[in-house]
Parts: sequence; C-alpha cells; structure tokens
Amino acid sequence: MEYKHFSHQHNLTLYRVEPGQQFQCNGCHLPCQKDSIFACWMCSFFLHEHCGNANRYVKHPAHAPHPVVLMVAPTYCSATFLCNCCGRPGTALSYCCPLCEIDLHVPCAYLPLKVSHVNHPHELFLRLGSQITEAPTQYCKICSNEVSCKYWRYVCDKEECDFRVHTFCGTTEVNPSQYVDDEPDSEVVQAPVSASAPTAEDVLAEMFKIQMQMQMAQQLNQMFAPPKN
Repeated sequence: MEYKHFSHQHNLTLYRVEPGQQFQCNGCHLPCQKDSIFACWMCSFFLHEHCGNANRYVKHPAHAPHPVVLMVAPTYCSATFLCNCCGRPGTALSYCCPLCEIDLHVPCAYLPLKVSHVNHPHELFLRLGSQITEAPTQYCKICSNEVSCKYWRYVCDKEECDFRVHTFCGTTEVNPSQYVDDEPDSEVVQAPVSASAPTAEDVLAEMFKIQMQMQMAQQLNQMFAPPKN
C-alpha cells in the first residue's frame, strides 16, 4: 500500500519494522524501533506511523484559543523551535500556532492523558505548564533533574504522594486518537479562551501565508545559489 505525505515528494510504503532493525524518523528525529513505519527507500526517508498520520491541525487543550497547525519545518529564522511541552529543541515536523509562537513536537502533542509507570503504584496524569515562577523547585522522581513548572509533566493526584516526572521520563507512548474529533479531553486542564482570539480559519490562513513565504525564499535561494561543480 502506498501513501502520499505532504512533506515528501515520493510515495511512501507501509513497512513493518523487524526485531533488531532501527530507523530514524524524519518527522520527529526519534528512533523507529518497533511497529510500522512509512518508508521511502529511495531517499532513506522514514516516518513513524503516528507522525505520518498526524492531523494537519488539532484543537489542543494546551492552546485552546485556536488550533495548532502541522508544519514541515520551523517558521523561525533560526530554523529551530523550542517545544512548549518538553522544552527541547526541534528542527522538523511540529504543531505550531504561528500567531502565538506555540510549538509542539508531534509526539508531545499526542502524549497520553494518563500513564502507568513501573516506579509508582498509582496512575500518573498529564499536567500542562504554567507561567508561575515562584513555585518551589521540584525534581523528577526518575532522573532527579529539575521539573520546571513551565513545561508539561506527569503527576500523581494522590494527596499522600509527591511523585512527578518529566513527560519523556514518564512514557514513550503516543495516543493520536484522543484528538481525532478535535474535542479536548476533560482530564487535561485547559487554558482560558479569549473572546477576541483568532478563529481556526485565521490560523490556517496565516499558516498558508507562512508556507508561501518559505517556498518563495527557497526558490530565491535556488535561483541565486552558486552553480555546482
């Protein structure tokens, strides 16, 4: 079965990764070590199934005012972004709000709302970041590094527990199906919605404008690039 992804010029085929094989996803730059991938063998281009099937835009509870849009590459001059979920940089596929400079890795956007961890007896729930900076310093129970309140984390809701972990320490799972209907789940605390917030159409129009600007810039670079020897 062939599949066409907007980020690549050739058709992709669905391939089942065999035990011991390892590929790198061109969408999120993370290893593809199990399950199925989309592959272009001619270009050594690979996508996790969840990266290849990611919705073009999502109404995400982390940014309730308007949708985040799937972009092939960062829209910034630096050609990189900092993920608002995990705080780590990215250079490839991302969910972006071009009006508010919100950026999410694709796997971060699809983190499960709750997970189980071998180091804790209770379920852990996804909590979004906040702008509160005077909170006491907290540390991840897995890696012992600081858990910044700016970024998302998994926490235990039991009063007797003081257990929290980074998202990337808590799980490697993704759950794209939770936003298929673009309906945010009530288990994640939502950001307040401004009455004057842009609509989905405004965000999509801005996304297409940015894409056109990027394409024009690429064409100009190609026109003025020195000839190859």
